[in-house]
Amino acid sequence: MPLETGAGLRYLRPMQAITLPRPDDWHLHLRDGAMLQAVLPETARHFARAIIMPNLVPPVVTLADATAYRERILAALPGEMGFDPLMTLYLTEGTDPADVERAAASGLVKAVKLYPVGATTNSHSGVRDLAKVMPVLERMAAIGLPLCTHGEVTDPEVDIFDREAVFIDTVLDPLRRRLPELRVVMEHITTEEGAAYAAEGGENLAATITTHHLIINRNHILAGGIRPHYYCLPVAKREKHRLALRRAATSGSPRYFLGTDSAPHVDALKEHACGCAGCFTATNTLSLLAHVFEEEGALDRLEGFASRNGPAFYRLPVNAGEIRLEKRAEPCVWPAKIVSDTGPVTVFDPGFPVYWHVLP
Repeated sequence: MPLETGAGLRYLRPMQAITLPRPDDWHLHLRDGAMLQAVLPETARHFARAIIMPNLVPPVVTLADATAYRERILAALPGEMGFDPLMTLYLTEGTDPADVERAAASGLVKAVKLYPVGATTNSHSGVRDLAKVMPVLERMAAIGLPLCTHGEVTDPEVDIFDREAVFIDTVLDPLRRRLPELRVVMEHITTEEGAAYAAEGGENLAATITTHHLIINRNHILAGGIRPHYYCLPVAKREKHRLALRRAATSGSPRYFLGTDSAPHVDALKEHACGCAGCFTATNTLSLLAHVFEEEGALDRLEGFASRNGPAFYRLPVNAGEIRLEKRAEPCVWPAKIVSDTGPVTVFDPGFPVYWHVLP
C-alpha cells in the first residue's frame, strides 16, 4: 500500500495508519494524592505535555503553590514515562499581579485560570467581581500570559444550557474590548456560539474542544435514564452544538485545539444524589479522536488539532517525538475503570466500537 505524505502527516492509503507528532492536552485535571498517582500514567502514556488545572483544595494560587504541585506530579510519574506538566495559577480576587509576573518569568507557569464562583468543581475560590482582578489581567496582557476561561456565568436566573453564550456576551467580549492585547483561551467550548466567536476573534483568541463534547449531546445524559458518567460542566448541549464543535475541530483552523478536560472522580462521587461533573477520557482520547476525524473525512487535519495548533498559540515548539495509530479489524479494548486507592474511576464509554489503536 503506497505511502502518502502531506503537512507532516504520514499515512497509508486508504488511511489505515497515521503518525502524528506526540500530542499535548491543553486542559487536564490530575487532582492530587492517590488520584494523581492513579490517573497520571493514563495521560503520560500518550501526551508529551498538558496544561494542568489548578482547582485543588486549597487551589494553586501562587508561584510557590505551582512549584510544589509540579514537584508532586513529577514524583508521581512512572520512571519510564516522559511528561512535562505545564502549570497554571487559579485566579482569585486576592491574586498578586507581581507574583503572576514572576510565575510567568519562571517559565513554569504558562497561564492563569479564571473560574467564576460556583461554575464547576472546586470553583468556590473563584472570581465574583471581574473589576477586582483587573490589575492582574492588565499585567497579563502586558507580558503576554494567556488567560484560560471557564466560560459560564453562574447567575441562577440563567438556564444552565445558556450559560456559555451569556458569558461570551456579558463577560468575555467586554473584557476583550477593554484589553484587546490579552491572550485568551476559551476552554472546553460547547456551543455553536462559542465556536463562531473563537473563529472570529483574531490571533489573541483560541478555544479548546474536549473529546467527549465531540461525541455526546444532552440526550446521551438524560434520555432513557440519567447517565452520571456523561455529566460534565459545561454540560453537553443540543445536537446542533455538537455538530458545530465537530465542524470547528475538523476545520483545520488554528483557532481550535485539543483540551480534553479529562476530569477523574471516583464512582461513589459520580453515582450520587448530587453527582460530580466530569468525564474521564485520558485513557482513550486519541482513539476516539481518530474515529471522529475519520467520520468527518478529516483525518489529515487531526495533526493540527492534536499536535500543532496548541503549541503555536502557547508559543512552544511542537514535540519532537511521534505517536502512531493504526486502524484494525478488531475494536479497541480499554479498561472500564481505573483503580485508585480512593476508589474506581470510570473511563468514558463512547457507546460504539472504535477501531483506531494507539501503538505502543
